[in-house]
Amino acid sequence: MFTIAKSILKKIYNPRPLNAVKYNYGLLLVIGGSEFYSGSPALAAMAGFRAGADMAKIIAPERAANIIAGFSPTMAAYPLKGEHLIKEHLSVLISMIESAKDVARGKTAVVIGGGLGRTEETQETVLEFLLQVACPVIIDADAIHALAKKPKVVSDHPCLITPHFYEFYVLTKVDISKVPETDRPEIVRQEAKKLNAVILLKGRTDIISDGKEIALNKTGSPYIAKGGCGDTLAGICGALMARGLDAFTAGQAGAYINGLAGQIAAKKMKDSLVATDLIEAIPSAIKR
Repeated sequence: MFTIAKSILKKIYNPRPLNAVKYNYGLLLVIGGSEFYSGSPALAAMAGFRAGADMAKIIAPERAANIIAGFSPTMAAYPLKGEHLIKEHLSVLISMIESAKDVARGKTAVVIGGGLGRTEETQETVLEFLLQVACPVIIDADAIHALAKKPKVVSDHPCLITPHFYEFYVLTKVDISKVPETDRPEIVRQEAKKLNAVILLKGRTDIISDGKEIALNKTGSPYIAKGGCGDTLAGICGALMARGLDAFTAGQAGAYINGLAGQIAAKKMKDSLVATDLIEAIPSAIKR
């Protein structure tokens, strides 16, 4: 077990060569949103951009996609017909992932879950997507609730799961909030081993494990324990996996960057901090 240090950033962020071309550093796809929720996938994509992805694209139900498209000229949002993710969208999703892989020469990752909702058909669609998708995936928010129904669908696939305490309980049936802090890392390791996946448990100290090793992240601030700051974490991790990092390393670096950006933003904003403040602090975090 080890604590993540800022030296991890030196493994990721170095001067780009003069012959660098678009997509060398990743294409991030974010699948999320629904009739009532549009902010989550937008925050993930914005954080992914700030973390260094060359491009971030959002795939969302129509209303959410149309709202997101107006957030910023950097945002590309593809609308899916209807108010929620449903099974008839599967072929479009898989086709878009495959096209992205071709365009980005394999430097692609997917973040899925934020704002999707938990209707039965949406959750079934998420599970079917996870069975079919053939690139690294960050599973967050509502997608964790779907995964809890069939956890083994990710056992043969590179993925990073990013639960908070309640989502960890939904996924594993372990109420880790009632476990002494000293015992939590080993529980996360055991559950990651069962799933054959990487788990990033969000908390005062983030715990990341691939089922073998355990990493602890101690950057962060109590002021980022609010809506949207988990979406930024997922987006950062997605950007790192899109550029080619394995899930365990991406989870470590993503937690470190998200927490440090939160610390930087909190010094100025304190109780007024919102997720976009954290996103604006990412450049300062990755320069340190």
